[in-house]
Amino acid sequence: MARRHILYIERGKLPDRAAHQKAIDATKIAVSLDHDYAPFAVEGYLPCTFDGEDAGFDIRFAERDPAVALPAEIAEAIGGRDAQVAIKWSSDPREKIAALAFSTALAKDFGAVAHDPDKDKIIAADALLKQAKAAQDEL
Repeated sequence: MARRHILYIERGKLPDRAAHQKAIDATKIAVSLDHDYAPFAVEGYLPCTFDGEDAGFDIRFAERDPAVALPAEIAEAIGGRDAQVAIKWSSDPREKIAALAFSTALAKDFGAVAHDPDKDKIIAADALLKQAKAAQDEL
């Protein structure tokens, strides 16, 4: 399974830490974002905890380049979303859980579209949540 994906979102809909954390809490996954988290201000390792244990992952924010060619169905799903958030995690299941909970919250509550660049497919919000819950069950 891929250990990365890209979220596309309207920059103006990127939530602050408190709103994002509230959306993560609604997933019933015990992930906490670092208190210094802020969209576009953080780059690289994002400290998080899962059930009190280190569960950070790599995050990169960028303005979406509309000149980058994407398959028509992917481009259509992304639409006018002007920001992209690249998420990457290691083989540690805690990192996977944190990354997927982070992404699920953006997709479910803030209109982000998740794209698996390895398979060139859109990942539905419910599928992100299902993957996070499955990773929890593996622990």
